[in-house]
Amino acid sequence: MTESNGSVPHEGSMPDWEKRFRAPRVSLPDWAEDAPHRSLFVSNATGTYELYAWDRDTGDQRQVTDRPNGTTDGVMSPDGEWIWWFDDKDGDEFGIWRRQPFAGAGDKGSEGGKGNKDGEGGAPVLDEPAAPGLDPSYPAGLALGRDGRTAIVGRSTDEDGSTIYVSRIGEDPVEVYRHRESAGVGDLSHDGSLIAIEHTEHGDAMHSAVRVLRMDGSAVAELDDTKGGTAELGLEVLGFAPVDGDTRLLVGHQRRGRWEPMVWDAASGEETDLALAARLDGDLSAEWYPDGSALLVVNSFEARSQLWRYDLATRGLEQVQTPKGTVSGATARPDGSVEYLWSSAAEPPVVRSTSGEVVLDPPGMKAPASVSVQDEWVTGPGGRIHALVQRPAGVTGPLPTVFDIHGGPTWHDSDSFAAGPAAWVDHGYMVVRVNYRGSTGYGREWTDALKHRVGLIELEDIAAVREWAVSSGLADPDRLILTGGSWGGYLTLLGVGMQPEAWALGIAAVPVADYVTAYHDEMEALKAMDRTLLGGTPEEVPERFEASSPLTYVDAVKAPVYISAGVNDPRCPIRQVENYVTRLAARDAVHEVYRYDAGHGSLVVDERIKQVRLELDFAERHLGR
Repeated sequence: MTESNGSVPHEGSMPDWEKRFRAPRVSLPDWAEDAPHRSLFVSNATGTYELYAWDRDTGDQRQVTDRPNGTTDGVMSPDGEWIWWFDDKDGDEFGIWRRQPFAGAGDKGSEGGKGNKDGEGGAPVLDEPAAPGLDPSYPAGLALGRDGRTAIVGRSTDEDGSTIYVSRIGEDPVEVYRHRESAGVGDLSHDGSLIAIEHTEHGDAMHSAVRVLRMDGSAVAELDDTKGGTAELGLEVLGFAPVDGDTRLLVGHQRRGRWEPMVWDAASGEETDLALAARLDGDLSAEWYPDGSALLVVNSFEARSQLWRYDLATRGLEQVQTPKGTVSGATARPDGSVEYLWSSAAEPPVVRSTSGEVVLDPPGMKAPASVSVQDEWVTGPGGRIHALVQRPAGVTGPLPTVFDIHGGPTWHDSDSFAAGPAAWVDHGYMVVRVNYRGSTGYGREWTDALKHRVGLIELEDIAAVREWAVSSGLADPDRLILTGGSWGGYLTLLGVGMQPEAWALGIAAVPVADYVTAYHDEMEALKAMDRTLLGGTPEEVPERFEASSPLTYVDAVKAPVYISAGVNDPRCPIRQVENYVTRLAARDAVHEVYRYDAGHGSLVVDERIKQVRLELDFAERHLGR
């Protein structure tokens, strides 16, 4: 792995907050099922997040992709011979899958492929289209066969909705699924005979059903929890058993009010309840151990996570020891060990193994530690709200305070390392993060609560935590900043309009600003999500879109507003941001806008640092400390 020199300032003169962005970091390595010594990971070692190949036997590491806006979507083929990666244009998420030999030698690539440099600075490597015959699209899942020539490719376009194809090397792709509503590839069985898909043909994009198909597209079985009950429940594909001829599929379900796994035999229809909910709190996910004898269970509860090994024969449950904090990814290796990516709010991420070793330690500077997170539970209109609070060490309140609101909306903040909040803390701010209704990890009812009153419910919870922060004496009521990215950026703009007296500043990154225009311009899968959240299209439920749109309240905004937006963003498109900015400008409201050439955020470290620096400067000029 190489590290970029460029024009990066000397480490000794660099502030800690910038080091946290620049320090090389790595993702949890993905490994090839039939060649486990071959792995693929993501790193920012060159200053841009790119894919890297790693041969564990030799220790060799090689940069696979090299694009101006970075690359993070990549998959190893089960035989370890190929690396598939998604090639879009400038972060717009619309493109095709390409593949490159794991070894990086140039003679397997086809004529006309895109040339990248290998990690040694040697001959160019040709990346050939991995699924010839398929036009560019938004990705909707990918599963690769162990035969080295078969792939199940999920696609999404505005014109066709969701389509799934069987693609074989040297043959024309064959369509096996098509529907207007959102759907995607879940997994391919170990012997390559069955395809598991998630679909929302029933129209609720928040709650998928599961269907198993044969390779010709004919249906084998269906599992649908959205029918016959008082509430629609979701399912998710967690993976086929890693055994030839085994038709068991690991499926996540919500039947007891939260996510937990079960085993469903697609051939016989038999369902095996693992009864984990009675033994563990919080949401549960799982993957198979490589021999199919056990499951690696990830237990997410109250913003932290733990790992467990579940023996399928004995139903025994044994904890896999990890430090207190958050496991962002975990995988069981063929030797029975577990590798996991761990961090806490105070401690930077590291890839460890249960054998005790650090699995992958990138060269270069190390990210400085930050401060620990403090848990606060606040009574809100819909129940107890979990807030995560970080304060500068040795400083007492009342403090200027940043309410950093997570995106999603169905996501959550956790006790994990984040360079953005740590930068605010370094500059003397208290940071409060709120797991509002809609957040995951607190049960299905908490996640589903935001339907139809989109944005309004989240702001009620944020307001309750704001009141706690001020009344406790920790936060200065005259120096409160509302900020966030994506859905958090949307809530920021909605908040400064609906709660104009509450906030001194609003700082929104890649936000929804004009909900109606955003709906018409965004990618098809997000249209489906918005129809689910709001109960229809802007034409069908105009009053809901109006009530939930920041543009509706733009003339009430009093606080200075800073907005950053990617000009190629397919999720929060630029036109609807411009509509909002035009309204601010029309009444000479204090605002600044930063537009950059990327999509929904940036994978370039310099760009990320520039954006944080601009946000800190905006706060300093308009708020002071």
